[in-house]
Amino acid sequence: MEKPSFPVAVVMQRRLTSNRWQAQVWEPHGVLSGHVGGGEPEMLVDREGVQQWLHPGFTLRLYRDEAEGYYLNVSSGSPRVFVLWQMDGERGVPLEVTVSYNEGGRWLDGGQSVDSVAMPQELFAWVGEYVEQNYRPEPRKRIKPRSFMHPKDRAAQ
Repeated sequence: MEKPSFPVAVVMQRRLTSNRWQAQVWEPHGVLSGHVGGGEPEMLVDREGVQQWLHPGFTLRLYRDEAEGYYLNVSSGSPRVFVLWQMDGERGVPLEVTVSYNEGGRWLDGGQSVDSVAMPQELFAWVGEYVEQNYRPEPRKRIKPRSFMHPKDRAAQ
């Protein structure tokens, strides 16, 4: 069975800084939803110490075992797309994208460079629909405190 997927492109930004130890900062700037295609990165902006590069060819895939991570993201009030990236020579390059809080957290725990950007509305609607159809929270059994038990029942434990 094919996994639900959505094509995206990542915009990486390079900003010059006035820091004497670090002349520039690379960071994900945004994600463009529905951007089909691959190929080489393309410069979008080059002005006043800022460059933005479009990196096409990424695909967001949704997996049933990550449904809780998608739910946590879309219900957070500030849904995000997490971008795993690294420096390649002098340029910041995106490697992976996800909309799962849990997967983004695992990447961070693994010591990777991960930043988040605002989730485009089209992606929010797509992920939200997937969550509604596929996520069911685990029922939690309430454990009564011992003080609420009858004294005879407390002795049995």
